[in-house]
Amino acid sequence: QVQLVESGGGLVQPGGSLRLSCEASGSIFSINAINTMGWYRQAPGKERELVAAITRGGSTNYADSVKGRFTISRDNAKNTLYLQMNSLKVEDTAVYYCNAYGITKRSTPFNSWGQGTQVTVSS
Repeated sequence: QVQLVESGGGLVQPGGSLRLSCEASGSIFSINAINTMGWYRQAPGKERELVAAITRGGSTNYADSVKGRFTISRDNAKNTLYLQMNSLKVEDTAVYYCNAYGITKRSTPFNSWGQGTQVTVSS
């Protein structure tokens, strides 16, 4: 299995910036089986939604609400996923979760989730 640990959340004023990190750990076999990684978020009373995703090869996609403001990236050598968040809005307030999806050589799919990190945008 793959374990994910997020960091970097906190309180920031509107217009400010934060960078979230997600470090993956586990067996070398499991780490190498990761295909797509992504960031999701869930605000109080709302459903969890995809914020951004990135493939092993570096292809990305973003939710319309964050395009032009957020940037997702990954460092495969460090087994770490990042989310650079700029021009933050109050509406970005949520718990942000890291996700890793992959399929083992035994054709067994897996989805791993971190515990989440709180991002609060408030003046």
